[in-house]
Amino acid sequence: MSVLQSAIDAIDAESVGLARLREALTCDATFQNAFTEATQLILSMRGRLVVSGIGKSGHVGRKIQATLASTGTPSLFLHPAEAAHGDLGMVRQDDVLLLISYSGETGELLAVIEHAIRNNLTVIAMTGHAQSTLARASRVLLLLPMAAEACPMGLAPTTSTLMQLALGDALAVSLLQKRQFSAHDFGAFHPGGKLGTALRPISQLMHSGAAMPLGRPDMALTEVIVEMTRKTFGCIGIIDDRRRLIGLISDGDLRPALSGDLKTRTARDIMNVSPLTTEPSRLAQEVLQLMTERARPVSSVFILDESGCPLGIVHLHDLLRVTVP
Repeated sequence: MSVLQSAIDAIDAESVGLARLREALTCDATFQNAFTEATQLILSMRGRLVVSGIGKSGHVGRKIQATLASTGTPSLFLHPAEAAHGDLGMVRQDDVLLLISYSGETGELLAVIEHAIRNNLTVIAMTGHAQSTLARASRVLLLLPMAAEACPMGLAPTTSTLMQLALGDALAVSLLQKRQFSAHDFGAFHPGGKLGTALRPISQLMHSGAAMPLGRPDMALTEVIVEMTRKTFGCIGIIDDRRRLIGLISDGDLRPALSGDLKTRTARDIMNVSPLTTEPSRLAQEVLQLMTERARPVSSVFILDESGCPLGIVHLHDLLRVTVP
């Protein structure tokens, strides 16, 4: 068998597992009720969701916990081996436990299960065996459907861990939607890297003060050209006596006017009186979409305060640098 065929067979096997998981969520009333109850328990808990698992299930558990934490669910990961050596002290009475083990009989997890039973803690089990120790100790059983592992020997956790991961993602997405968790909320939890920058308010990225290309409606076009050239945004904002933005001249507006008398014509004669603008609270990613997903994309946009006065300006290149990987 070729390497490529082995890879295709592995993906096919895992696809079967995902299809069966989807079928359970779609058609199996018992599974649907369990999933719904799990989300309601997590939404109503007063403490945190404590996720625990070991081996491959532990790696999956760490990812599930990280996704939950970043989307608004207070949570932590508890390593089962460390739990038996003092870390059970991290678990509070008002916490809910999400314990992950495909066999449901993982030795290292037994200490966590016993602690939960002794202290009457709520357990959500994610396992593939309904009669396992973990399943019997749970209040809510998320029973993974049976599906063959992608490993040809049926030994290495592959399909089973993919189903665990997918079910954890499904849980996280359901919870964030119930919480009406927004992009602004997501940005607050992701201040670092390009993702964090893309989710910052545009006010944190804009050029302000003397960097803004601004002029008056009675400016001669020769002055307009000088200001546009100096500020390199490819446009100039036209403001009135109260500093409100009343128009904008872009390179595209200026070109047709170059054949006329640049000394006698003014900014008022060629300015666009309804330019695209935005507010300072809008996210950088949203502003990028605003600028590009339109019939005629724009290269720069002014950010205005509530009275219509320019606070700053951003260029398309500023946004592409921070939003494109």
